[in-house]
Amino acid sequence: MRIAETVTFGGSALNRAAELRGNAKAVAELRADPAARTIPLWRGKPLFADETLEQPGWIATDHKILSADPVLLGLDEGWPRFACDISAWEPEETSETVGAFTDPSQQRHPDLPGSYVFAELRGAMSRLTPREAELLATAKALTGWHATHGRCAVCGAPTDIAMSGWQRDCPACGAHHFPRTDPVVIMLITHGNSLLMGRSPHWPEGMYSLLAGFVEPGETIEAAVRREVFEEAGIRVGPVEYLSSQPWPFPSSLMFGCRGEALTREITIDPVEIEDAVWVTREEMMEVFAGNSTAMKPARRGAIAQFLIWNWLADRLD
Repeated sequence: MRIAETVTFGGSALNRAAELRGNAKAVAELRADPAARTIPLWRGKPLFADETLEQPGWIATDHKILSADPVLLGLDEGWPRFACDISAWEPEETSETVGAFTDPSQQRHPDLPGSYVFAELRGAMSRLTPREAELLATAKALTGWHATHGRCAVCGAPTDIAMSGWQRDCPACGAHHFPRTDPVVIMLITHGNSLLMGRSPHWPEGMYSLLAGFVEPGETIEAAVRREVFEEAGIRVGPVEYLSSQPWPFPSSLMFGCRGEALTREITIDPVEIEDAVWVTREEMMEVFAGNSTAMKPARRGAIAQFLIWNWLADRLD
């Protein structure tokens, strides 16, 4: 797919400066650089400069709200960029939507400019530049990994952050641990002029998307596509082709976008896996994207599902 890397969170060619991560002196010099900036995250929500969520809320690396050592994200056109988790901060008011699938709430820190807000990345991803999107996705994935992997998977002892945030070391048994990435297949399954769509029971009303599922150990991407579609919808799939990938830090997935040709059409859903699955024609999907459908909402802007469906409609998958 010629435009594969134009998907959100991909293709910005960020210099991740991996060769500097183990050099404490070099990283300290980067943090002291007047051009260095840090993006704080609160409970997985990055900071934005205002309510429009069009610009990340970068702050100085020595700002007083940054109580922990930051993670090195890389060099943005030579400018050092870091991330720091400040989830220990307790706002005066918190919404019950924090941590939910859809979280429209925004939080303001008293020690930051009044316009600055913490907001869910899903709601902002399509408004960011490719570079900003990659930086925030990396920041969210890394800080989320540290928040949930503080103990050694070998012996259970507390681990220490190493390599500028890209590693955790166990002082008890010497094991090294690295950021987790979970492979997921997401499938554009077609039969003639129709596309297979499904929905999970916890999704907002009217939300449908492409079928997706985790790749299992010892399984190829192609085999995972065929297995997941059959398990969820009872559809047999023939040829499978890889199209594009997308880092998806919710919390730690890498989405492999594929297309497959259905060999059967009759749907038999597994209610444990999904709530519904339907065939949608190109003409019907155009009406969905135009906002003229009362039964289905278009896939979320910025998600690889929307990217694949839109390019299927535009006949640009090759």
